[in-house]
Amino acid sequence: MKAYLVTTFVAALTVAGAASAQTMATVATDLNVRSGPGVQHGVIGAIGAGDEVSVLGCIDSANWCQVSGDGLEGWAYGDYLNVKAGDEVVSLYPNRETVGVTIIEAPVEDPTTGQDAAVGGLGGAAMGALIGGPVGAVAGLAIGGATGAAAAEEPTTEVTTYVTSNMVDPVYLDGEVVIGAGVPENVTIYEIPDQPDYRYAQINGQTVLVNPQDRQIMYIYR
Repeated sequence: MKAYLVTTFVAALTVAGAASAQTMATVATDLNVRSGPGVQHGVIGAIGAGDEVSVLGCIDSANWCQVSGDGLEGWAYGDYLNVKAGDEVVSLYPNRETVGVTIIEAPVEDPTTGQDAAVGGLGGAAMGALIGGPVGAVAGLAIGGATGAAAAEEPTTEVTTYVTSNMVDPVYLDGEVVIGAGVPENVTIYEIPDQPDYRYAQINGQTVLVNPQDRQIMYIYR
């Protein structure tokens, strides 16, 4: 009985320590929450720019953090989570050691369902990474303030009908699909008839509108 009580007490301390180790972060831009740590996993929801989430921990070898907030629990891309480090507001993942976020192990996955396998199965889908995006906090902004990219303008019904009716080859890229992220030159972006201000693509499981001038993502169909 004594051994059982000691074991129970240690377990309780471990749970309490894990709970206290959680880090609160503010989302820098409208951000996908996925069912697993990687773009091959489905989007289960999104958390809005400026909303707060609890970070249960981050994977040390990959830029993904397990988060809980706004009724969702899943995985989010760590570059788009802002935290306070002293008097400064910084991006969580590059500063995870300074912030002291809990480091967790990645869930064990079937090797045939990972990102590389998913991309390989698409037959020539482009590899690479999304460029930039609203990483980290704007200097001087407080946690809880307005951060990240401006709200995307709602596309017209004609644009939406065309891009949702004319699916294109999917592409998987490192990084998360967010407003303002750049699409690499080796990724084809497709024209929309009579809409010179838009191109579109399907990236990381989502259809996106792209500015043809700077190749930045303008809108995400969630």
